[in-house]
Amino acid sequence: MRRTALLASAALLTGLLPLASAGAAAGADDPAPVPVDTFEGEVPFANPPADGIFPWGSDTDDPPQLALTARSDAPEGAKVLTGSYDISGYGGFTHDFAYAQPAQDWSAHKGIRFWWDGQNNAKKVAFEIKDGGANGEASELWTTSFTDDFTGWKQIEIPFTDFTYRTDYQPVGGIDQVLGLTQMWGYAVTLPVGVKGRFAMDDVELYGKADQSLRASVMTDSAVYPVKEGGTAAVKVSVATTGSAPIDEPVTVAYESAGGTAESGKDYTPVKGEITFPAGTASGTSRTIQVSALKDKSAESAETIPLKLTVTGAKAPAETPQVVIDAHGLPYLNPKLPVRKRVADLVSRMSLEEKAGQMTQAERGALTAQGDIATYDLGSLLSGGGSTPTPNTAAAWAKMIDSFQLRAQASRFQIPLIYGVDAVHGHNNLVGSTIMPHNIGIGATRDPGLAQKAGAVTAAEVRATGIPWDFAPCLCVTRDERWGRSYESFGEDPALVKSMETIIQGLQGAANGKDLKDDDKVLATAKHFVGDGGTVYGSSTTGSYTIDQGVTKVTRQQLEAIHLSPYQTAVDRGIGSVMPSYSSLDILGDGQGPVKMHARADMINGVLKDRMGFDGFVISDWAAIDQIPGDYASDVRTSVNAGLDMIMVPYAYKDFRTTLIDEVRAGRISESRVDDAVTRILTQKFKLGLFEKPYADTSGASLIGSPEHRAVARQAAAESQVLLKNAGGVLPLRKTQKVYVAGSNADDIGNQTGGWTITWQGSSGPITDGTTILEGMRRAGGDVTYSKDASAPTGGYDVGVVVVGETPYAEGVGDVGNGNDLELTAADKAAVDKVCGAMKCVVLTVSGRPQLVGDRLGSIDALVASWLPGTEGDGVADVLYGKRAFTGQLPVTWPKSESQLPINVGDASYDPQFPYGWGLTTLTKVPAGGTSTLKVLALVAEAADRTGASEAGRAAVAKARLLVQQKLASTITPATAKPFADADHLLLTGRYAAAVAKLKEAYLAS
Repeated sequence: MRRTALLASAALLTGLLPLASAGAAAGADDPAPVPVDTFEGEVPFANPPADGIFPWGSDTDDPPQLALTARSDAPEGAKVLTGSYDISGYGGFTHDFAYAQPAQDWSAHKGIRFWWDGQNNAKKVAFEIKDGGANGEASELWTTSFTDDFTGWKQIEIPFTDFTYRTDYQPVGGIDQVLGLTQMWGYAVTLPVGVKGRFAMDDVELYGKADQSLRASVMTDSAVYPVKEGGTAAVKVSVATTGSAPIDEPVTVAYESAGGTAESGKDYTPVKGEITFPAGTASGTSRTIQVSALKDKSAESAETIPLKLTVTGAKAPAETPQVVIDAHGLPYLNPKLPVRKRVADLVSRMSLEEKAGQMTQAERGALTAQGDIATYDLGSLLSGGGSTPTPNTAAAWAKMIDSFQLRAQASRFQIPLIYGVDAVHGHNNLVGSTIMPHNIGIGATRDPGLAQKAGAVTAAEVRATGIPWDFAPCLCVTRDERWGRSYESFGEDPALVKSMETIIQGLQGAANGKDLKDDDKVLATAKHFVGDGGTVYGSSTTGSYTIDQGVTKVTRQQLEAIHLSPYQTAVDRGIGSVMPSYSSLDILGDGQGPVKMHARADMINGVLKDRMGFDGFVISDWAAIDQIPGDYASDVRTSVNAGLDMIMVPYAYKDFRTTLIDEVRAGRISESRVDDAVTRILTQKFKLGLFEKPYADTSGASLIGSPEHRAVARQAAAESQVLLKNAGGVLPLRKTQKVYVAGSNADDIGNQTGGWTITWQGSSGPITDGTTILEGMRRAGGDVTYSKDASAPTGGYDVGVVVVGETPYAEGVGDVGNGNDLELTAADKAAVDKVCGAMKCVVLTVSGRPQLVGDRLGSIDALVASWLPGTEGDGVADVLYGKRAFTGQLPVTWPKSESQLPINVGDASYDPQFPYGWGLTTLTKVPAGGTSTLKVLALVAEAADRTGASEAGRAAVAKARLLVQQKLASTITPATAKPFADADHLLLTGRYAAAVAKLKEAYLAS
């Protein structure tokens, strides 16, 4: 029967048919149905890896709300699983079986069935089962779907033969890519997108008797077999069975080379024949078919030779394998030619459809089939935050991306993909990688050389997994710490942001791009152009966000001075790509009002490309063109005409490509605009060496998470620590002291690394390898006792260290007002009060932005802004115990209260708790002499200005800052804070004498 054959009303179910007989008529020798879930409460709602049902989704709004609900019309028992949903990205629910118990064996049954309460919305519902591996989150996914085109309860029957292997979901390469059914770990349901709805489900069970003739499958070792002209492709054909039992009956595979773009007899020697696997053949047995390409003298694009397989006695492969004769002899393939000529040659050969494909970027998990890469000539794939292979290892990443690159070889010109990820503080999607402090901490180091080293470590670890493109760095200038992305910024001063752009050379190498082809460099992305850090609180219209993706209201002068200036520096440093902001820009007085940045041709074409001379390509943000007012065709037309070259359309890659082609053919987008976009994209692909080496070079994989790389992260963590207060010299700690450690963030690697770590939002707990602050203190040799909530007795200790702050978040989810504020939690406040009331105490705030300590500051002896230090808690311990000096300086102003926000260096009214640039030091002798010393330092600074002796100028300002800061430590007032903060800005802009003069002004005002 059809797998969606039965529609029954509640009355029919309860009054006419026994439930056991509902559905297809059971065979006489069919085994009794085996329940999987009855939803009567026997299975809890839980998180993996515990046995239970759990929802999931692409953001906080997308997971469905689940419940076990009593229903009088329940097909089985009294309760059913119910839920409501309104999904914009993706969402659904899963039942994972307990990993601590043996997996289930479903191999005796024909299929799986369940009751579904239809809403008649005509939407497809994906149903997946989990096969093999260590547990439900490390198993192969096999998928099918049904259409909700009915009303009321209907039993959905799905034979196991209907399931296909999900090529977009790993374990990479599959455990065996055979639906064995002997080790099943659960199932998952993916709910429809774009419709607000509800669902009900009941009685998931196994049914029927396994049909032995359908338990065998024939597969090939690949779907694509590139071969050079004159070479021979070896296509390995295997037979496999569920449960790995020998086949019962013979399986024959007739093969024939037929169709495709290659010409039989001219381009290749045709093949035709038959392979027989006799009864009793072991599962996994293989045979090889060879296909030989012929040599000719003409230059040609790639040509395909489909190998048609006709299978008897088993299930045929899901795809027809293709042998591809590599493109050869064409100028764009010649690595000795200049990149400009190679690009021009290739663009001249491409069709509009191929060009549109190059301008399209899809999320790897959204591919309906890997064959879509060649079918739609896709130019790029990405992994969004948390979109990772399973297992999440370096080898798995490389294998996954290589499988995607192989598919691109089946396209006419074999243009390699450019794969991108958000590696914003190390290769942060990869478990075991080196996680750097977030940018706010890097800004606190005031160390451009260290920023470059951090970029170099990130690039090396990213490229070693086969990824050539990083959506970093963020060059936003954060102007309001209520913004959930403020930790992605180097600071509130554009001069500080510009000074940290050495990270671009760490990522890309030389400004001319000559190093991009190296195995430890990646293409970098300056984001988010322009003004994302200046959005007005309350201006966001995205979901429950309050400030992220809102409106930046500025004068033309403010735009140039604050938000645009870092981008000219990035262009001068050779940045390869730029990503516009989700936010809108409202330039006061220009008459346009707020306009989405993805639609601002005046800024993208006019300023970025024309005025600044940016010659890389512009990539949109995640589905950002959907926020442009108008219909979809208008969104595509407006964004491309505004200067976007590649569009990130995670789930709409087919619609985007089709719409783009239609808009060009209608004359609403010029062919020259498309050619410009494709030229820019291909230029970077050639610079990256992808045409010569499309596959992962994993020779550097051994350095991922290595001691050498972690040493850089440890140094960055140490230098990012900002000592705000140090009454009585309580820091550094001595190893002889008995130290009482408390607080929510003392021993939590997830909280310490923050958002954009392993997953988009990050999460608390041991999510990756690293050293917590507590572990670092113990490894430093400290005599440490730990009580997270400070419930342990506090007597007998010399000093307390309380590590408090935020839990992870990313983007607008972390906006203040969206369930967040800048206050410590009640538990953290209680820990601070108890410890600081019992002994001398040090408080560390682990957070992406300043935390309001308020009146507690008086009872705190030492206060440290630890930011989000990454995986290397040893670096924090280094400064706590005096192995390194505290040298960090505030990259943002530390407010007294939330009502002061926004508050920034340069404001006319400026009364912070701690000013921008503040940062006490240890292990360094502070200059004496007061005004007389300042006078001498002013003369040195003036000489440095005249002679261009920047090193001497910086040294003079640094000494003056230490002298002044020591005097101001207990008397920060508006009169002292403003010139102090201004001095740091002047230092960063190279005006040393003016900086010393401002510091002297602060000194005299104290």
